[in-house]
Amino acid sequence: MELRHLRYFVAVAEHQGFSRAAKHLHLAQQSLSQQIVALERDLGVRLFDRDTRGTRLTDAGQVFLVEARAVLARADAAVLVAQRAGRGEIGRLDLVFLTSTANYMLPPVVKALRERAPGLELTTHHEHIDELVAGLRDGRFDAAFTRPPLVPDLATRTLATEPVCAVLPVGHPLADRAELHLADLADDDWVLSPRESWPPWHEKYDRDFAVAGFTPRIVQRASGAANLLGLVAAGVGVTRLARSAQSIRRSGVVFVPLAEEQAKTVIAWLPARDGAAQRRLLEITADLAESGDLTRWG
Repeated sequence: MELRHLRYFVAVAEHQGFSRAAKHLHLAQQSLSQQIVALERDLGVRLFDRDTRGTRLTDAGQVFLVEARAVLARADAAVLVAQRAGRGEIGRLDLVFLTSTANYMLPPVVKALRERAPGLELTTHHEHIDELVAGLRDGRFDAAFTRPPLVPDLATRTLATEPVCAVLPVGHPLADRAELHLADLADDDWVLSPRESWPPWHEKYDRDFAVAGFTPRIVQRASGAANLLGLVAAGVGVTRLARSAQSIRRSGVVFVPLAEEQAKTVIAWLPARDGAAQRRLLEITADLAESGDLTRWG
């Protein structure tokens, strides 16, 4: 039995005759009649009584009509579900946000997905950079919102660009400046994240400090922007962070833009796992990026 046999049977039952059903199905009446006879033979029951008064469902046919309609409705629903999944309208996405970007990047991303792809089931996480990259590579996460540089096997797309700021304790002699150069902080104590937290970042930091003409005097290291901000507020030293980190802490610290320094936030994914839901995510986030500076949420 094939679905077409069920469609033929339902058409004959609903049109109460082979002639009208054949016209509706764009089939020859003889061919339709042969298909119904074959269906009855496969089932081992008679579905229609045929006589000079017309074509009527038998008791078995009436019961079978209910089930056939249910099967066809379920098949049609399955087609629609498959088509929606192919367009990335339904499915599941596991998204991970770098801890320092979650405050400002998660709200607009999740809001846009809920509005434009309500059929997608979302799970969100926030991780430090090493766990974020490991989760992308092993398939735990479908996409990440993070900062470069990352690793060569991950694809990325820039979503937002914002100033990098020197973060100074309140009362610092340079706190009232409108802009600073990195070299202006050569004599300060510094607090930075551990080098092993993500070597690609620290290799970039090394190059930046070298261009500025000094090696920072690092007095303490701490993981995460929140911890670094706490140390700055305590007067332990200065650091530098993207401007959006202001959303994490607004007391005890002052953010002063560093001249010509910019920080990017990117969406990253493993190309081999580029499914329909991910493609829909990339479309929506690209629209978000074009609509304005995502960091305004911070």
